[in-house]
Parts: sequence; C-alpha cells; structure tokens
Amino acid sequence: MPDEPQAAGPVGPMRTYFAMMLAIDVLSHCRFLTGPTACGKTLLGLRLAETWGAEIVSMDSMALYRGMDVGTAKPTAEQRARVRHHLLDVVGPHENFSVAEYVAAAGAVCGDVVARGKVPLFVGGTGLYLRSLLRGVFQGPAADREFRQRMEAEAAGQPPDYLHRLLRECDPLSAKKLHPHDRRRLIRALEVFHVTGRPLSEQQQQPPLPPERRPRFVVWLDPPRDWLHARINRRVNEMFAAGLVDEVRRLLRAELPLGRTARQGLGYKEVIEHLELGVSLEETIERIQTRTRQFAKRQCTWFRHLEECRPIAMSGAESVEQLAERILRESD
Repeated sequence: MPDEPQAAGPVGPMRTYFAMMLAIDVLSHCRFLTGPTACGKTLLGLRLAETWGAEIVSMDSMALYRGMDVGTAKPTAEQRARVRHHLLDVVGPHENFSVAEYVAAAGAVCGDVVARGKVPLFVGGTGLYLRSLLRGVFQGPAADREFRQRMEAEAAGQPPDYLHRLLRECDPLSAKKLHPHDRRRLIRALEVFHVTGRPLSEQQQQPPLPPERRPRFVVWLDPPRDWLHARINRRVNEMFAAGLVDEVRRLLRAELPLGRTARQGLGYKEVIEHLELGVSLEETIERIQTRTRQFAKRQCTWFRHLEECRPIAMSGAESVEQLAERILRESD
C-alpha cells in the first residue's frame, strides 16, 4: 500500500514507539482478522462480530476515503446496519492520511468501544496498519527543508535513478523497497540518514510486544493461491460491472483534485490511466487483475513475517459459518 511509517530520530525510539501505538490496556481488548484481498474477510468479520458483540474497525487504508466505494469493496449499507463500523469514509479523496494519524484515530475509536463494554474487532488487509497497531509507529526527525531542496536541485540535472543510487549507498534495504522514481520517499529516506546518521530501515525495526502483552486473537486467512486468484479476477470484473469507471470519473471531476494517495490506489490508478491516457478498457481490467494478484502475494508475505499473526489455513470450500465455527473453536 501507499503508506509507510516514518523513521524515528535520536529522540528515544522506545518512547516514540509506545506513544504511537494503541494503549496497552486498550490493545489487550482488541481482536484482529486480516488476510489478502478478496479472501472473504468482510463476511467472516461480520459473523465473528455478531458472535462476540463486537464493533468492526476498518483496517483498510483506502476505505478511509469518501466517495471511493466500488474500488475499495467497502461494506454495504446492509452490512453496516448489521454491525457498527468505524474508520470508513473518514477523509476526502483530496486529502492524505498518514499511518500515525490512522493509529491515533484507531486508538480513540477503540477507547470509546471498550468504554461502552464492546469488543473492537479490526478487519482489513493493510499489513502496515496491523503492524503499526501492534508495535507502534516511529515518527522520525522533523523535516529538513534545506536538505530536501538541495536534493531536489541535485536530482534535476541527473539520470532518473540518481536518488535511488544515493540511497543504495547508505541504506540498501530501504532502497530495495522503494521504486527508483519515488522521489518523495527516496528523499525522505536520505533525509533521515542525513539528520540521524542511521538508516531508515534500521530504525523501522519495531520489536513485537512480549507474548503475554499481545492481543489474544490476531489471525490471518491463508487461502489456496489458485482459489484466491480466481476470486480476485471475478471481483475486479464485478467492480467494473458495478460502475468503477463512473466512480473514478466523478472523483476526477470533483472540485478538489484527487490527492496523491487516492490517485495511487490499486484499481484507481489504472482507471485514471484508462481515462486520461487512453489505455483500453480490456487492458485496464487485465492490469488491475494482475497487480491485485501481485499485491495479494505481498500481503501474504507480510502476514507470514509478523510473529503475532496466527494463520488460518483455508481450502476455499468452507462456508462462512464453517470457517467462523472453526475459528471460534480454536480461539476458546
């Protein structure tokens, strides 16, 4: 996803770490259901929430945006009537919303839910949000405007991969994660190293909480690849049938222009290219299907490497009821 946590400076990383995560006493009441896109989290989350008397907290970085409904597969009005949902339609599509802002908003929501005697159940597939909720977010040093301006000026007369080559020299791990043309994040990573003397990648290694202090229920759905790919292809076709192109066209015609995050959203970026650059509809659909399958693979890798997450293997043949009963039984 488009969001990434920023690195901490030399201001006491553990203090920043605990300041930017859910309060431990609230975190202990939370439950988490995640998994790759199109694996069935929404319906399963509803079933579990009804059983537990829980309220659902969205853990989807694009569902935060108003007016971006079809392409994000938001819960329907009927589903929201069944179970109360939070952190949907929070900001306009012209705005950006940082990971730190999400964690702060989630903390406020969960505090209220717990105070009312309910269970916060996080449902969604944004792995960065999940990690940040469980381990915290490093804020990083304040912006060094002079350094940024200098990097912009230097890069202007150099080959397109100039900033990426600079970052490879001081922080190869961050360089590996960033696209060679992602100028904003490349300069930020260089800035962090310039200000702190330590690589951004090193400072983003937040450790997990001790097992006894973690939430008891953090699971991710692990479906068969072929089954998931077929689901993704079908979902993308359904989104176009439901009016994804018209939705994007309305967003582009809005008074306020789409923000950077919204424009880069999976599905939205490709439809914008269709409308603005003339990419054929057939090719656009194929691009979204391919990139969504690739994204799902990255999601699964992310969840496998979060030791707090317990995998729930799926065959793809289970009904929602069967899967819910199994999870509830294993969670007792």
